[in-house]
Formats: sequence, structure tokens, C-alpha cells
Amino acid sequence: MGLGRLFSVAALVLATAGGAFAQQPAPSAAPVAPAPKEYSQQFLVSGSWFHGIHGIAFNKDDQLFAGSVIGQTIYRVQIDSGEVDTVIGAPTGMADDIAFADDGTMAWTAFLLGKVYIRKPSGKTIEVANGLSGPNSLAFSKDGRLFVSEVFLGDALYEIDLKNADKPEFKSAPRGELRKIAEKLGGLNGFEIHRADGFLYGPLWFKGQAVKVNLETGAVEVVADGFRTPAAANFDPQNPDNLYVVDSGTGAVWSVSLTSKAKKLVASLKPGLDNLAFDSRGRLFVTSMTDNGIYLVDKQTGSAKTVVEGKLAIPSDLAVTTDNGKETVHVADLFSYRTVDGQSGAVSDVLRVHGDTHNYPIGISIGPKNVILSSWFSNSVEKVDRKTGKLVATLADFAAPVDAIEASDGTLYVAELASGNLVKVSADGKQRSTIAKDLRGPVAMAQGPGNLVYITEIAAGAVSQIDVASGARKVVVDGLAGPEGIDVGADGKIFVAEVGQKRVVMIDPANGAKTVIASNLDIGLSPFPGGPPALVPTGVAVAKSGAIYVSSDIRNALYKLTPPTP
Repeated sequence: MGLGRLFSVAALVLATAGGAFAQQPAPSAAPVAPAPKEYSQQFLVSGSWFHGIHGIAFNKDDQLFAGSVIGQTIYRVQIDSGEVDTVIGAPTGMADDIAFADDGTMAWTAFLLGKVYIRKPSGKTIEVANGLSGPNSLAFSKDGRLFVSEVFLGDALYEIDLKNADKPEFKSAPRGELRKIAEKLGGLNGFEIHRADGFLYGPLWFKGQAVKVNLETGAVEVVADGFRTPAAANFDPQNPDNLYVVDSGTGAVWSVSLTSKAKKLVASLKPGLDNLAFDSRGRLFVTSMTDNGIYLVDKQTGSAKTVVEGKLAIPSDLAVTTDNGKETVHVADLFSYRTVDGQSGAVSDVLRVHGDTHNYPIGISIGPKNVILSSWFSNSVEKVDRKTGKLVATLADFAAPVDAIEASDGTLYVAELASGNLVKVSADGKQRSTIAKDLRGPVAMAQGPGNLVYITEIAAGAVSQIDVASGARKVVVDGLAGPEGIDVGADGKIFVAEVGQKRVVMIDPANGAKTVIASNLDIGLSPFPGGPPALVPTGVAVAKSGAIYVSSDIRNALYKLTPPTP
């Protein structure tokens, strides 16, 4: 559910840049020089289930189901053992929220696809709505009616007519058969319908409130307020007077009495909570998109037991620094900015989305003064002070920035996916000019010698070199299959994640010669239909020691590649 804001510019990106992703060039027929011996591979950080976890729900048999938008998958989770298995895979399994009807029918929202699906107890899956703008949350009423809200890309509440869902003409309707109940609510996120009074209760993400909605008239009544970023609300089946609310911005879990309107803090977890669900025994479970986690929360003590968790959520671009011989990997982890000890693999938080920032970092680089975070999802570039780890500036209104580099004087160079431009931004962020145009699906950048920067262009299958002083540009190498992450080694060689071949190649910028240094990597998470193939770019970072760090978006893990012994 909280993932929605992250895709606020998706339509812009796909409309302006999507055509370039239709076909990628086949790998060059030119010979590739194999390394005498490839680099050794190890997982510095182990992987995890999910790719961001959002909606969860129990069926009538007390089985827990969980959804992932980026993973495009619905999972079943064994709450006692933490074991996870896939129920519905990509792309149909994309689920921002999940709900069950009394007859066992499961419904879910495919946020990026603008669709709502149901699966009957027989196992038949039916698309019951399409053309929605960010279908986010949904719930069944006691009598089996289905309600869905648009959040972030839209702002409305609808009822979906399920009576005609199996008829052929239903799918030809541009938005399915929908009844609009209300609009401009303020981001009605994860909600539930009270079985006794029939009203809908849920949080308004942008207003910091929990509200009651009349499903016939759309009238809204505030039940509680003072939340920072409320993400979801559910009722305790053992005490239906108590509405429980998770606050993504603070990590707090609250209970609100419908009778007295009293608001009580139940538990304090980390920011990034997204959803909650009760089993039939009244046990409370919450999800964390930031930690790929599900937790059992004790309603009396506030303590939390981990059911399943990940060290990284969805690792994307990487950078690495070396201080006194210690290597630190900086990770754009989609729902956070994290660092990893290059020796032990220990993971530390720097910024958490909704707690410290609202940027969903995809690109990352280390400048002289700041760590630079870029996000085409939230259309912004952020500066984080290298010494303090504090967010010092947020620059907005880019055309889907995928990566950025900070120069010694504070100037930023930003690659925009939607415009295909490389943009020069003054240190104060007030002046912008275009250095280069017509980039063909830019993904990542790396600083070269002097005024040179290197950019991977996935739609062209190439790495380009641009002189930011003159704008002069040339192709260093082409014929690559899905070039994404890029970095430059101490000797000037370029290292690129060639995702289409699931490998990392070393490129000599002088002649474009390629050498494979690592093969058979678990990289290249499948994109959603209509989306760019580098939705979650594979990051590459080269340390002074020669070690190379590579993010695995498939495993949610981090590789460490070590050069062969001479």
C-alpha cells in the first residue's frame, strides 16, 4: 500500500521513454575476450523473500497471504516456521493489497497494471476491473460486495460489480463495472469494512487521519487524527470496537476505540510499516516494506516477534568508499539508504523512507561532500551529508532522474529517463541546463577521468562517454545486452552489469574491448508489462582493493566479487 507514491511519475516515464524499450539490440558478434579466470563470487549479504512486502490477509483457514508489487507475486507464509512459497507469480500476482470474502474468494490490486483480480475457491482467476489509476487497497463487505480505492495515482473509492465478472462483455469495459462512491479523500489506504455497522474504516495517508466512510453516500467522518503517515487499519476480531492503525512514518501501531474515540499506542517499531492483519485468534501481524518483514505484535506488551525478515529490501544502485582500509558499500535499497560492511556484510540504516525521507532511492553516488540519491519513482534527487548521514537537500521537478553525480564544486549532473537528457544543476539547485540530449534509456552513470562521465543506455545496449564541459559525446561500446550498473576501476577500466547476459564485463574505454569477469549472476528482475526493463537497476561498485560489489535484485542480496590471484 505505501508503495504507491513511488510510481507517481510512471505514466510520464512510459509515455515519453517507453517506446525506446520496445527492442534491445542483440549482443555484438564481435569476439569477447574471456578472463583467464573469472572473479570469485560470494554473497556478502544473503537474500530474502519478497521484493518489498505490502498487503497481507488471512483466509478462513488462517493461512497468511502476502503481496509484493515489484515482485509481482502473492506468497503464502507459514507464521510458525517463517517458510514462504509462491501462490501466484508474475505478472498477475502483483498485489498491493489482498482481501478474502467469506466464501474464500481472494481479491487483490495490481497497482502498476491498473487492474483488480479475484481468484475463486475453484482456482479460477478473473480480471474484474481495469484502467484504474493506482488501485491500492480493497476489502469485501459481509455480503460479498467488493470495494477498491485509488491512491497516489488517483484518489477515489469505488464498488466493483462482481455479478457480471464472468461475462465476456465485462472485460471490454474500459474500467470494468464500477460505482464511484467518493473522490478527493486524501489517500484512502488499507481499509476494512466493519461487519456490524457496514461502514468502511481506513486511514487517509495525506491527512494523517483515520476515518469512517458511508459506502452508500460517500460521507466521511474522522475517527482519529494526529498520525504522521497512516498506512492501514483493521479491526481486532476479538474486540471489534478497537480499530488498529499502523503509521508508516513513525513505525507506531495504534488502537482507536470506536466508542470512546480513545487513541492508545500499542507498539513502536521502525518506520516503513505498510499493512496489518489479524488471525482468527486475534493475533496481530504487521508488515514492513523497508525490511521485507512480517512481525507478530503482542497487543499487551508491544513486543514484536519476527516471522520473516530480509537484510535488504530491493537493492539497486551501489557505491563504495574506503576509509583506513575499511570498505563500506552504500546501497540504494528502494525503501531506504543503507550501508554494508565490505568485510562482515553487516547492514546499517542511514535513511528510511517515510521515516527520514520520501524519496525511494534507485540511483546512488558518492560526491566530495554528499551522497547523492536519485529516484525516477519520486522524481527527485537528494543530497545526504557524508559526515552526518543527514538529509540536507531535496531537489524536485526532474523528468524521472535515474542517477546523478556531484562534482567538486557541488554541481550535479543528472541523467533523466523521461527526457533522455543529461542535466547540469548548480550547487544550490536553482539553475539547470542541458548538457546532452537523446540518451537512449539511461540507467546509471560513473565518473571518468577529468570532465568525462560514462552512462549506460539500456535501449541502445551501449555505454556512452560525455564530456560535461563541452558536451562532446561518443559511444565507448555497444552490442551489450541490457547494460545497467556501471563503475570505473582504479586503472580506468569500466565495469558494467550486462543484465541480459547475467554477467559483469570489464571494458577498456580506449578500444571498447570486453572481458567477462563474472557469469551466471542472479540479476535481472522481470519488469512489469509496459514498464522499463531497468525498473530496479543492478548496481556495480568497484573498490580501491579491486573487489567489485554487485546487487542481486532477484535474490535481494549483495555479491562480492574478488579478483583472481595473479
